[in-house]
Amino acid sequence: MSFPRPGVIGLTVVAGLAIAASAALPPDGARLDAQPPAKTTAKAPAKATAASKAAYRWQLPPGFPEPVVPDDNPMTEAKVALGRHLFYDTRLSGNGTFSCASCHLQSRAFADALPRAVGSTGEIHPRGSMGLANIAYSPALTWANPLMRSLEQQALVPMFGEEPVELGLSGQEQQLLARVRGVPQYKALFAAAYPGSGEPVSLDHIVKAIASFQRTMISGRSPYDAFKQGRSAAISASARRGEELFFSEKTECFHCHGGFNFTGTVNYVGKGFVEIEFHNTALYNTDGQGRYPATNTGVEAITHEAEDMGKFKAPSLRNIAVTAPYMHDGSIATLEEVIEHYNAGGRTVKNGPNAGVGADSPLKSEFIKPMDLTPQEKRDLVAFLRSLTDSTFLRDPRFTNPWRTR
Repeated sequence: MSFPRPGVIGLTVVAGLAIAASAALPPDGARLDAQPPAKTTAKAPAKATAASKAAYRWQLPPGFPEPVVPDDNPMTEAKVALGRHLFYDTRLSGNGTFSCASCHLQSRAFADALPRAVGSTGEIHPRGSMGLANIAYSPALTWANPLMRSLEQQALVPMFGEEPVELGLSGQEQQLLARVRGVPQYKALFAAAYPGSGEPVSLDHIVKAIASFQRTMISGRSPYDAFKQGRSAAISASARRGEELFFSEKTECFHCHGGFNFTGTVNYVGKGFVEIEFHNTALYNTDGQGRYPATNTGVEAITHEAEDMGKFKAPSLRNIAVTAPYMHDGSIATLEEVIEHYNAGGRTVKNGPNAGVGADSPLKSEFIKPMDLTPQEKRDLVAFLRSLTDSTFLRDPRFTNPWRTR
């Protein structure tokens, strides 16, 4: 079993599908008044220079390596604080209604509850919002673009992309900068984050601050982590049996969802080589030859290579219980249904334009095969997956909306 691992693919065309916005403005993406609450005012610029130079102090869970940080965007406490404000600010959308947090809710490990995301203008996206937990360790962003390699690069897509429209800022760069410069709190925050800059408020500084904040979203304190650290009672007997199944050759789960972050696409300081994997998980087979629906062909849309049809990134399984619905298009509603999909060696779509038997796909990953799980084994696997929920992360005050009035 795997939750979407394909092999290394050819890289030929730059394109991207961003981590998308949701339809309704959730609690963690609350709309802002014209001026944010004065109580959030940062230190005056003149006093912020020393603090702005302070390197960010990682608070890593036991066993977690240090994330890789770009040389041109070193982590600082001041930059992270600025990025947190920007992440929750609806001024970063063309119509002032959506922020990054509108589609990335902390309570859902910074994913949302929609099958397919909806942008600030109401446009329905072909894919769902990906969770941002532990995104600092991902060397490839989005569901199926192997060329989208940095958070700084990716941030520009939801902001200015037009197909689909997300934050809807295309053609409004100057208006965006003017709006941000007009907020008193930002004068101090930008000066602290970028001391000595002639014009602290710039698009480059905005995306670098947002990326810095996103890199701090590290989750690794689940009941399963406590269990691995010696607390045998931290997870149930069912979850322990599920762990054994998960890491067995019977299910093959660990091939695509291994390591500390439960995914095959990972990078960190000291790693020998960067791993980037995409997989066809036999979710569709519309033509008997492994074809996926035209709006969601995966990596094939980037490389135009037939072998890349239906290949998508295997997301981390950390906090997977709170990120439903599942798969790139949200077409599987529950963890139980996900297990059934993999147990069958591929999904069968009985009716409609996407009808087909995924198990017969010639393009599916070698790890997707019938498993003949018993009802109890299915329950055990679900129990194990639920034990990966880091409840502390889901309510950590470091990641909450700084604009929200108390």
